[in-house]
Formats: sequence, C-alpha cells, structure tokens
Amino acid sequence: MSGPTQHTAFPSPGDLTRRRFLKTTTTGIATASALPLFLSDPAAAADKAAGKPASETLVTQFYKTLTEQQKKLMAFSFNDPLRQAVNNNWHITKATVGGTFSRDQQAMIRGIFDGLHSEEYAKKVVAQVEHDNQQANRKGGFDGCSVAMFGQPGSGQFEFVFAGRHVTRRCDGDSVKGAAFGGPIFYGHAAAGFNEKPDHPGNIYWYQAKRANELFQALDGNQRKLALRSDARPEQRKKTVELRGKGAALHGVPVADFSGDQKTLARRVMADVLAPFRKVDVDECMKLIEAQFDNLHFAYYKNLDIGNDRVWDVWQIEGPSMVWYFRGSPHVHTWVNIRKPA
Repeated sequence: MSGPTQHTAFPSPGDLTRRRFLKTTTTGIATASALPLFLSDPAAAADKAAGKPASETLVTQFYKTLTEQQKKLMAFSFNDPLRQAVNNNWHITKATVGGTFSRDQQAMIRGIFDGLHSEEYAKKVVAQVEHDNQQANRKGGFDGCSVAMFGQPGSGQFEFVFAGRHVTRRCDGDSVKGAAFGGPIFYGHAAAGFNEKPDHPGNIYWYQAKRANELFQALDGNQRKLALRSDARPEQRKKTVELRGKGAALHGVPVADFSGDQKTLARRVMADVLAPFRKVDVDECMKLIEAQFDNLHFAYYKNLDIGNDRVWDVWQIEGPSMVWYFRGSPHVHTWVNIRKPA
C-alpha cells in the first residue's frame, strides 16, 4: 500500500459561519414560534434559491433509475432496523458506488453527498473520504463506499444512507421527525497513518478539538475538575450513540453552570462542529440543541491524551437527547446523535 496522501489542514470556519450560527441561536430560536423554520422540504427550497438541486431531489431522481437487481441489493422498507445502524468503518450494503451503479447514477450519488455539506467544506470532506477509503484497501476511495435506500421518495418516508470508512451520512427530507440528520451519523479522518501525532497534522477535523480546548481553558478550577474524566464511552457501533435521557448522570461540567462568556464559547464549539454540514441540517441541529442547551455537559478524557500535552484529544458534548463524541485518539472518530428532547 502506498504511503498516506498528504492533506492541507482544515482551516477554522470563517467568521460568517460563526456569526450565522450565533445569530440563529440567540435570535432565531427565540422567535421560532413566529417563523416557519422548517417547510415541507426546506432543503429543496434553500437549494432552489441557490440554483442547484437539493440532495432530496437527487435522491428522488436516483431512485427512479434503479433497476430491480440494484434494488435487491440496497433498497429496504423504511422501518427496516438497518436504517438506524452506524459504525466507524462499514458497508451498509454490498452496493458500492463504483461497482453497482452506472456513471450517471454515480454522478447523482456524488451530488447527493456534496449537497449534504456546506459549500465551504464539500470538496474537503470528499477528499477525506477518498483518502481514508483508499487507505483501507477499498478500491476507488469514494467509489468504494456503499449506499442504501429505505422507503420510497414521494411517499412521505424515505432515507438515503451513504457509508464507508470514517463516513456515515443520511438524506431523509425530514422524514424522521425530531432527529437531526435523519439519525446517527459518523465522521472521522486518519490523515497521516493510524496513530496520529499530538498536533494531528493534516487532519481536517482537528480544528474542532482546538475550539473545544479553548473552552476548557476558559473553565475555572472547579469546573475543570468536573470536566476531566477517565471513562470515555467505548465504541460499539450504534450503542456508541445511545442517549441517556432525562435524569441520567451525564459526564462533565454542565452548561447551566457556565458564565455568559463560557456559554458563548460553547456555542462556538457547536458552530465549528456543524460547519461542514448544509444549512438546513445546521438549522435543525441548532433548534434541537438550543432546546436542551443548559442541560448539555462538556467532558474531556485525560487518560487518552496523545503526547501528554494536556490538549485533550478526546472530548464529548452530551445532553439528555444528544451525543457529540469526538474521539481523537489514535485518530479522529466522531459519533453524532441529536434528538428532540423528550
């Protein structure tokens, strides 16, 4: 196998991205009852304005082109349990982009995937998927990833899932009510080998950990004692993103105890972790996060500190109905599950 492909570092999200997030969380949520944040197909409405087809539109077109043989490999009922599966390195079906589909269908799959990400980051995320799936001995990088289709577009319930090494993405047209992204997602990167160095050179997601560590530095002594732990959750497929619910003892320091400045930093962490994704998914995430914001907890895992430099490689944001688990050791794995609070 050839050596690792070199990547430039992922730049920190621009001020416009952060201002958009902060403006929405501080004013948009407060007026949610007066403004229609979610139309019947918000992604289609947003992308129509931008002059390009929404991922949901492409999923509909893609489904219409499927042959019966292709459907046997990757089409299921909407309620099939496989729909909510997630893992860090997997094929959801045996239907791979390059091995199962025509060139036109491959182009639609690429368009669906691109459309799920912000314009600022779409190409960088695709480069990460290409790199990591090539390093995993999967032929073709992006083309070696797999897809599945649940339900039928136009029926009111459908979901397209794309999966491979360090990638699980969903497109559901808001079919799954109260679930950000349509269910659990995964993103990660092994930029320069399996065991990364303390500064994670070339890792496109390490900027997120830098922001989370800025928040840690702003905590006082007692808050740091609460935030630092040695019992990070194990990675166990879907179980990794199980939600603890109301009344559970969550890891870390509660946002409810933060000062105003610390809460601003917490929102900046959220702005950074959401920056790679399209606006309609960011908006839904923000709505669900703000509904439990003071109940969120930030935890940092001191026993998984690469290089013992006290820049915490593994950290987590957890609420009763949310997990955003960033495991930066030995390289970046990130598990995400955000639901409407019960």
